[in-house]
Amino acid sequence: QVQLVESGGGLVQAGGSLRLSCAASGSLSLNHMDWYRQSPGKQRELVASIQYGGQTTYADSVKGRVTISRDNAKNRVFLQMNSLVPEDTAVYYCAAALVGKPRVADEYDYWGQGTQVTVSS
Repeated sequence: QVQLVESGGGLVQAGGSLRLSCAASGSLSLNHMDWYRQSPGKQRELVASIQYGGQTTYADSVKGRVTISRDNAKNRVFLQMNSLVPEDTAVYYCAAALVGKPRVADEYDYWGQGTQVTVSS
């Protein structure tokens, strides 16, 4: 069993930066290690995705402001967020899939508990 533990959330002013981290327990290779977020009253949405080989995708709303990266040796994934805006306020979740490319949230094998990001105006 793999456990995902996120860290790095917090309160930041608009225009600021945060770096989220997600650590996966165990030694299983995870093909996808992605970041989702969910705001109150909204559906969970994919923020950024990274495959084991380093291929990345981003939501249009964060392109140019967010960078996803991973350390395969340590089974960690990171989300560097810059130029934060109040609309980025959400609980951010790390999600991982052992194989394949998940198309919807249900296709992930593992989820973290989430870390709160609050951006004040």
